[in-house]
Amino acid sequence: MFRSLYCFWVMALLSAGSVSPAFADTTSVTVFAAASLKEVLEEAGRAFTASGGPEIIFSFAASSALAKQIENGAPADVFASADLKWMDYLAEKKLIRTDSRVDLLGNTLVLVAPRTSSLTSVAFTSQSLADALGRGRISLGEVNSVPAGIYAKESFQKLDLWSGIENMTAQAENVRSALVFVARGEVPLGAVYATDAKAEPNVKVVALFPQNSHQPIVYPFAITDNAKGNNAAGFLDFLRGQSARVIFERAGFPVLVN
Repeated sequence: MFRSLYCFWVMALLSAGSVSPAFADTTSVTVFAAASLKEVLEEAGRAFTASGGPEIIFSFAASSALAKQIENGAPADVFASADLKWMDYLAEKKLIRTDSRVDLLGNTLVLVAPRTSSLTSVAFTSQSLADALGRGRISLGEVNSVPAGIYAKESFQKLDLWSGIENMTAQAENVRSALVFVARGEVPLGAVYATDAKAEPNVKVVALFPQNSHQPIVYPFAITDNAKGNNAAGFLDFLRGQSARVIFERAGFPVLVN
């Protein structure tokens, strides 16, 4: 009789969602992620929690700023960078679990203009950029630390255009801030990721940066060295799965793992 009652209550708790066989530990997972991942990771986090996982708490900023925060002891469980550089930085300081590291996503760099702009396309020539900018500026992430800004500067240098526009840049603390400058019409052009442009209805793409003009855009993910429990690993496994792949691809992110 006692055994029957015990089984009844266990099954009742499971069906009510109070106990998850896969995630008995309900400790939340804190994810530090590149600003360009905001909408897509928030959606993936909701899907993970709905599937029985614990709550996911996000902090979005430039990869450089987040890496420095982790170095200074910020309590992150997972780090998602917009480039390899800042993940390598933490790896060198032994602040991530290298066996958990995965190059998960890719992206494309684009040139955007305000949706209301008369511009329809811009060529990567000095004259075309000068005509498009007029007396305005081109917004991009800070070129010495923010991945999107680093990619953009590298591309402009490869195309022999940087010296002509260096003094006409409006450098932002992260790629989403650069996007906002364009969306508000404060600048005529901005260099952002294709996924940023897709997420912001007030901008339009007027050019695609040649992919061979900059290093491949890669988003590595890893569990931090001080992550507690197994929930961070569970979330990272979820992000590598089919449910998350659908979310990523719908937002325009190429998934780099099978």
